Amino acid sequence: MFARKIRVEYEANGHKLPCPLKWLDSFSMRNFTNSSVFDDTLPLADGRLEASFRLTPERFAEGLSAWLTQRGKGEGQPVQVEVKIL
Repeated sequence: MFARKIRVEYEANGHKLPCPLKWLDSFSMRNFTNSSVFDDTLPLADGRLEASFRLTPERFAEGLSAWLTQRGKGEGQPVQVEVKIL
């Protein structure tokens, strides 16, 4: 549907893991940044999504990291997210 295929991983206990589809879907559908650019995403599977060219990997990683950290997904630690164009 969108032009860019993206891989999204987060770090947990020193390991990089695919970001669960549930987290990607919740962020894409219900983010609280008030930025319409996040509407241009389509989560596909764990660690995979498609996005428009309006969304930069850096902006998505920053927004998702903050959102996951706020929701306690890092168990009291900041969540580090890495986003790569495939």
